Amino acid sequence: MTFHRIAILDWSAAKGPRLGRDSIWLGVAGPHATQCENIATRVQAEARLHALITEALAAGQRLLIGADFAFGYPAGFAAHLTGEPNALAVWNWLADRIRDAPGNVTNFRRIAAEINARFPGDGPFWGNGEAAQTPGLPRLKPALPPGLPAHRATDIAARGPGAAPKPVWQLAGAGAVGAQVMTGLPVLARLRSAFKGQIAVWPFEAADAPIVLAEVYPSILSAEAKAMQQAEGIVLDAAQVQVLAGAFFALQTRNGLAALFAPPAPEQHLEEGWILGASAQHILRAALKPQITPPRPRENASSMPQGVEWVPVAVALARLRAALVPLATPETVTIAEAMGRVLAADVRALRANPPRANAAVDGYGFAHATTGHGVQRLPLTPGRAAAGQPFAGAVPPGTAIRILTGAILPEGVDCVVMQEDCALDGAAVLFDGPVKPRANTRAAGEDMATGAQALPQGHLCRPPDLALLAALGVARVPVLRRLRVGVLSTGDEIIPEPGLPALPHQIYDANRPMLLAMAARWGYAPVDLGHVQDNPGLIARRLDQASRKVDVILTSGGASAGDEDHVSTLMRSKGTLSSWRIAMKPGRPLVLAFWNGVPVLGLPGNPVAAFVCTLIFARPALSLLAGAGWPEPQAYMVPAAFRKTKKPGRREYLRARLDAAGHAEVFASEGSGRISGLAWATGIVELPDGAVDIREGDPVCFLPYGSFGL
Repeated sequence: MTFHRIAILDWSAAKGPRLGRDSIWLGVAGPHATQCENIATRVQAEARLHALITEALAAGQRLLIGADFAFGYPAGFAAHLTGEPNALAVWNWLADRIRDAPGNVTNFRRIAAEINARFPGDGPFWGNGEAAQTPGLPRLKPALPPGLPAHRATDIAARGPGAAPKPVWQLAGAGAVGAQVMTGLPVLARLRSAFKGQIAVWPFEAADAPIVLAEVYPSILSAEAKAMQQAEGIVLDAAQVQVLAGAFFALQTRNGLAALFAPPAPEQHLEEGWILGASAQHILRAALKPQITPPRPRENASSMPQGVEWVPVAVALARLRAALVPLATPETVTIAEAMGRVLAADVRALRANPPRANAAVDGYGFAHATTGHGVQRLPLTPGRAAAGQPFAGAVPPGTAIRILTGAILPEGVDCVVMQEDCALDGAAVLFDGPVKPRANTRAAGEDMATGAQALPQGHLCRPPDLALLAALGVARVPVLRRLRVGVLSTGDEIIPEPGLPALPHQIYDANRPMLLAMAARWGYAPVDLGHVQDNPGLIARRLDQASRKVDVILTSGGASAGDEDHVSTLMRSKGTLSSWRIAMKPGRPLVLAFWNGVPVLGLPGNPVAAFVCTLIFARPALSLLAGAGWPEPQAYMVPAAFRKTKKPGRREYLRARLDAAGHAEVFASEGSGRISGLAWATGIVELPDGAVDIREGDPVCFLPYGSFGL
């Protein structure tokens, strides 16, 4: 039994989007490395699993997905609920009823109460976890219905003697697991349905399909996970999924994984399920014993350090996008105030444009049916039609009327000949026929009909949009409140304002004015949070204050893992943190966290790195939070005016501008301390993750500042 990759999923029933501790983590082990992802919502996690399965099937690979919630309930539950002693019947029953919205809003408590009503007494489920009482769902543990056990056999086997597992019936409270089961099983049921015939669920089905789902228990290797947590400075959940995925994959390389898929006994496990590797801690632990080799010397400064998960830029962007949801609330403004605002709903035309059929040119109008071939001579009807001065009467058949651009077509007119193509003969107009039907006219509503969608929800209003709205009679539009972007600088070496006295070891704050200006340029409401020294207590208090008045916080400095990197330390200890070492230059550390529920993007302290990370990561993240979607910068392939050899491992961004010939030249120094290069440049050149050897004239990817909205 061989799998190309093994994924371990740590599930969460959190009420809102959540990262860090007690959130959703996904560890994926393969032949080269183990990667870890933090996912904010269950809807996003389901989409990620769908993509993971799709990738595996497209590549002809086998994938094992282990999920850390019960695949079945204690014996007797399935038969009583569904009429079948079959755990998969429960999966389908729950999938038909439980709903999860994108913001982690779920109805599982109501469904638990519905199940309770089908059992004697108060039913098996208890523990509400909400301020409002759910009718039929006791807050305290009731007596179980007769014949229904508190635990499954596998829960006891996985934890060993003396360790009492939490019952699947408990939906809230410390260590409760029931909510994870009720929100997780519908996800797996939908995946099983979407990839029918490609997925097997062990132990209910033979594990011989391309994709195998199995229940796992990440805490089975708790000592190893805690050691990794301390060594890497990550949350325990992240360590657990990586350790267990790595252990299963290592066991597979030693041909020991197949033994764990032996059919469990007794027969009740086909209803209750079984944890893969239950009672096999010693086997998994042995598989993790490293074959230690000393680190090889780094060939140059751009080589990637070993033993660390360096996340590719594309993966980091995908994680960031999955972790965020729009925050802004709607309000209504006049179109004069709508410039740069994001529409909160579709806007529809209140009036057609044009409202009536009209003339597209200055000339003479008539009925097309009264004309033919050759020279046409039509007597002129007295009067004329002009824009704003419509002709009051009807134009008789076989006659013409003087008409000007924009004038409503009078009754009896459906065609106009340009005055340059006409001659006057006393009281008649002459022109060559035939004339095309409806020539030089505009139909009513040909631009936009009444009720048609003028602009979609999420659209960022520009000057041309205001012209359209005005033409359609729209005076007020629903928009999202401007995103309030707070900017905080940290560091003992920072002087907060230029012009103040500075000692040789101090530097002026370049990041804060730059980031505030970028937020303003993108149409947000910038909020200056000032500067704070490298003191955890001061930083925490400033973040507490900021979280009450802004929607998102940008910090600069303290995002790495050094002694004075207090931002990442605080987010790890008091916030919810997902900290990534990103394989990019400049700007490796990036913090995404939530502080008191407010998203925090921790940027590097170096101004060049902070600028590049803001373009690549903060710009699309802020746009998504503001409700305008996830923008991609417009890239242009242009000839290089430089030479560059780059080793594999990191995506690189070079400060660049186009010369007179349209070729990309780069700043003389790649040093991340050279702020002058940002002002010299008009964009950045993006070099791929892999190795490249660029010579003058080779095509390179140029991203102008303008493509980032600057």
